[in-house]
Amino acid sequence: MVITHRDSFRDVIALQNRLNSLFSERNGAQKQNGASAEKPASFVPAVDIFENEQKIVLQLEAPGLKQEDFDIQLENDTLTVRGERKFSADIKEQDYRRIERRYGSFARSFSVPATVDQESVKAGYEAGVLTIELGKRPEAKAKQIKVN
Repeated sequence: MVITHRDSFRDVIALQNRLNSLFSERNGAQKQNGASAEKPASFVPAVDIFENEQKIVLQLEAPGLKQEDFDIQLENDTLTVRGERKFSADIKEQDYRRIERRYGSFARSFSVPATVDQESVKAGYEAGVLTIELGKRPEAKAKQIKVN
């Protein structure tokens, strides 16, 4: 009887490499200059949302965009943020060895509660983060009631 030693770690790495190649083939990856030139998936910025007594704040992570690249609309209790991160035209795509950043247009929509005062919405953009502040109506704010 022959005893065969299996290297589980090597098997896992081989499986991972095979899966990566399958996904690359499916996404139309091309080999250029010995490096895989995969077309990045669409750009969807991450969003953090928090709330306090006065407002609801959305912080949308979108480095590389300018203020004029955003379109923000509040309609029928839905806040929609649209934008586009364009691929740099200064460098030819075939000159890249690797492209990991994501490009393209995006749209994110959020339901806005009825407690938001639609006239007090503010937006600012600094250091790659778009901040949208949705002020609450005065009647929606918590009130301290004193017991007599």
